[in-house]
This record gives sequence, C-alpha cells and structure tokens, in this order.
Amino acid sequence: MVESMNEVKHRIASTKSTRQITEAMNMVQTVKLNQILGQTKTYDQYVSKIKAVVMHLAQTHMLDNQKPSSADSSTKSKTAYLVITSDRGMVGSYNSNAIRGTNRFIEKHTPNKEDYLILAVGGNGADFYKKNGADVAYEYRGVSDIPKFSEVRGIVKAVSQMYEDGVFTELYVCSNHFVNRIRSDFKAQKLFPMDREAVEESMDGANGAGSEVKTKVLSAEYDVEPSEKEVLEAILPQYAESLVYGAILDAKTAEHSSSSMAMKAATDNAGDLISSLELKYNRARQAAITTEITEITGGQEALNH
Repeated sequence: MVESMNEVKHRIASTKSTRQITEAMNMVQTVKLNQILGQTKTYDQYVSKIKAVVMHLAQTHMLDNQKPSSADSSTKSKTAYLVITSDRGMVGSYNSNAIRGTNRFIEKHTPNKEDYLILAVGGNGADFYKKNGADVAYEYRGVSDIPKFSEVRGIVKAVSQMYEDGVFTELYVCSNHFVNRIRSDFKAQKLFPMDREAVEESMDGANGAGSEVKTKVLSAEYDVEPSEKEVLEAILPQYAESLVYGAILDAKTAEHSSSSMAMKAATDNAGDLISSLELKYNRARQAAITTEITEITGGQEALNH
C-alpha cells in the first residue's frame, strides 16, 4: 500500500518527537552514569580497606568453619542465588544478560531445581524466575538510581538471617559487572559461607589497593584483642554489606551504561528513519509537482489547439 504525502509527513513528525524523547533519556542516563562512577571511586577506597582486613583474617585461619549457628549435619545443602536486575525496561540487553549468565551459572552448579532458590533484587529478575517456576524466597524492588550504602543493610540483614536460619547453606551474588561504557560482563561471587575460599574469590574482582591484598602473605598470626569472636562479629557484617553494596553499585553502573547506549542507538535509528522518510516525502512531493506541471502544460496545449 502506497503511503500518501500526509501519512509520510505525519510519520516524520512522530519520529522526530520520539527522537527528542530518546535524546533526553540518553542525556539523563549519561548524567546518572557519571554520578555513580564518582560514587564508585569513594566506595573503592572503603572496600579495599575492609577486604584487606578480612583477607588477613582468612590468612590466619580465623575464618575457618564459618557456618550458620543453626546448621547441623542433617540440614540439606541448598544453594541460593542473589540475582541483581533492574526494575524497569529500556535498558538494552542488561536484564537478559544478567538472567542468561545466572541461568548458565546455575546449570553448572545446581542443575536440579529442588537444590536452589532465588533471592531477587530488581523486578525483572523476580518476575522472570516466578514465571518460570523457580523458588523465589526473597525479593526487593525499588533500588535507587544512585544507591546509598544504607539501602543494602536491610537486604543484607534479611539474607543473613535466612542463612543463619538454615534456609540455604551457600549463597552466590549474580549480577552484571561494568567494564566500560560500551561493555559489561556477567559476574558471580560467593558470599556465604564466608570462608577463605569465598574471600579469595572476591579478591579476583578487586580494584586498586584491594587487588594487591590477595598477594600479601602473613608469616605470623594475630594477637587478637579483645577476642576473635568479637572481631569477627564486628568486621564480617561490614564485609557482607560492602560486597552486596558493591555488586548493586556495579550492576546499577552497568544498567545506566546499557540504558544510555540503548537510547543513543534509538536516537540514531530515529535519525536514519527521519532521513529516509524525508527523502521519500521530497520524492513524492517532486512527483506531485511534476504531475501538476504536466497537467497544466497539457491543459494549455489543449487550449491552444
């Protein structure tokens, strides 16, 4: 069906309106991305110190046998996956990459549905796993665009209590890791049990001073004051909070980057479509003008005979 000139003109106006929206959204997401990157620098300084202390504790075997107080030999081993996604759409492949990466990780570690459960941070992940019949034992929606450290405390408290109650015996945090403005990779890191293996795994993704911690070797154990138990009770909750907050901050950075790229692509596509429609409109207009000239000339010729 051939479009009329008015229809093409209407499509041009509509597409230009869409381009204005995507341009504005791209600008907003770019501002949010720059803000969260600034906050990440401050966080990195804090988490490197926490990881340094915990790594020292791990090297002196103070983290050995870190098990929930309610765990016993009769408790069935169950793995939990804390999956971080967004609450909204228009973020490109961000959510699909996080869910696909999590699914592959689950298939590798716990292929039987009865052996794992999902803890969802973000509506997209919660809705996906509910729809697919997974055991979603916890969900949290409404994470801020620029997350505050205080936001994760409730999440960590709830998850830690579930671990202490024996709901699961192992926990992995699964999310997108921001590499740069055009690339993000899936990342899974062990949070519970908080043993030496889990701590060393977390060091693999550390930056700056944190990445140097792993290479340090201690030749002597600590003299602990007032006691090992009190030191662990003070530092381990902070460590858990820092890991979860870091994962959420990292995932949000990847989300804003993906959204910015998606809006830029949509803006570019709208521009290409507008150019194509304007060319089509101009050709149709030229054809209409040519037809009119031909008709006028033909009419004039008829009058002259």
